[in-house]
Amino acid sequence: MNFLSSLSPHVHWGLRLSLAATFLYHGATKMPVEGPMMGMPTAMVWMLAIAEVAAGVCLLAGAFGKEMLTRVGGLIVVVVMVGAIAMVHAKNGFSVMNGGMEFQLLMLVSGLYLAAKGNDA
Repeated sequence: MNFLSSLSPHVHWGLRLSLAATFLYHGATKMPVEGPMMGMPTAMVWMLAIAEVAAGVCLLAGAFGKEMLTRVGGLIVVVVMVGAIAMVHAKNGFSVMNGGMEFQLLMLVSGLYLAAKGNDA
């Protein structure tokens, strides 16, 4: 148990880096926005892409600076994932194999955790 306790100050990196990388990747691959996508108008796709990149940047920068950036990044993740679940994935159930919300729910809860715990995660 002492070994696991010694890891405690560092384990946030796995969650932070994987969530930030996922959001940076998905935001960056939407740019440049060339038109409607995923049933959303062009302006909304731009807002989504910017929000995803901002979430990733905030989660990374928050680890080295102000805790508020971690919390803001987490909140952006929550908002984006609520939208993804409501607009796309909930109708397909839980299983990711059927296009369900399994992965999005995991990201939503991870974002909520970082928003609530900040740099004390």
